[in-house]
Amino acid sequence: MKPSSLDKILGRIDDLDSVNLSILVQRLARERKLQETVFNTIQDGILVIDAEGTVQYANEAACGLIGLKPQEVGQMRLWKMVPDLARSIDSAAVDASRAAKPLLTREIELSYPEHRFVRLYMVPLDVPVGQAVAGGYVIVLTDVTEEKVSIEEMIESERTGSIVRLAAGVAHELGNPLNSLTIHLQLMERRLAKLEASEESGQLGESIEVCRGEVQRLDGIISHFLEAVRPQKPELNELDLVAIVEEVLRVQELELANRKLAVGVEVSKAVPTILGDRGQLKQVFFNVIKNAMEAMGPDGRFQIVASSDVDFVYLKFSDTGSGIRESDLSRVFQPYFTTKSTGHGLGMMIVNRIMREHGGQVGIESREGQGTVITLQFPQQHRRSRLLEDN
Repeated sequence: MKPSSLDKILGRIDDLDSVNLSILVQRLARERKLQETVFNTIQDGILVIDAEGTVQYANEAACGLIGLKPQEVGQMRLWKMVPDLARSIDSAAVDASRAAKPLLTREIELSYPEHRFVRLYMVPLDVPVGQAVAGGYVIVLTDVTEEKVSIEEMIESERTGSIVRLAAGVAHELGNPLNSLTIHLQLMERRLAKLEASEESGQLGESIEVCRGEVQRLDGIISHFLEAVRPQKPELNELDLVAIVEEVLRVQELELANRKLAVGVEVSKAVPTILGDRGQLKQVFFNVIKNAMEAMGPDGRFQIVASSDVDFVYLKFSDTGSGIRESDLSRVFQPYFTTKSTGHGLGMMIVNRIMREHGGQVGIESREGQGTVITLQFPQQHRRSRLLEDN
């Protein structure tokens, strides 16, 4: 093996006087400082661990990704901080392949300090690491959260497009017989009008009127369904979100009372107005509140908290309902996915689509048997202006 520059220096160290030794130490310090600077400018996280899993080196990006404090380097075991990482690595495969030094690749999901998706590269080291004589590993962590979210949004967009096309086709197929029914009901009314008035003709007229009403109702259901699933550009106006939430609650007041649910609205401070489509956001709030009501039993509590920071306005909807299984959380926004026996599985898909069209986001936290928290994040007006300029 070709000796490194450090090996060469150590081989001559006994021959150096104090002046040259001081120069050498300064040179090594500068080189170390340069290396630290270079590694900390890299956006990927870089970790060096020994054979026991203790972190011996971590650049700033790695510390940020896994929540490691600088003072914990040299003391903290990586497996303790990121147990999912330990479970994702087949140690037997690593040991068996150490001689060939293959590149191990995994994609893992981190929940602390933030929810992220990370691609991991792991390479065994033959040189001593830390105090251990045995080799360790170099681990490179690449944050692929945005890439993952972008792919999921693209897939969801394709699903939504398929649903819209399907809905349009179904609406067209249903529309034709409905139109035919309407025409024939009109013909029946005209012929009925020519008959002599009698109890039987009166009953027949009432039946025709009932049929006409049901046809109109079905036509309205189809129209509303198409409006719900078909992407529509929001008509932006200055809106008070808290006022709209309270308006939706008034509409649902009777059902809330019948279900014996307690509702609280808390505004942490003066919440700025936002730019949004009033009708679409009313639909968002209606869907979220309706889901919460149906998830709770009698004496449940539903809390809505409004807050803001310099860039965003937040509405947090918390319920004490049945919650959602962890395995189902990733499917909440998928079309036709529902945990309710009577649900159609489009409500949260519509919520997510409308929020994205408003430049916002939907966050969901839930524990089965304990309840669900849905956070709606809206960009403030100045933030939305910047987003539009960037686009």
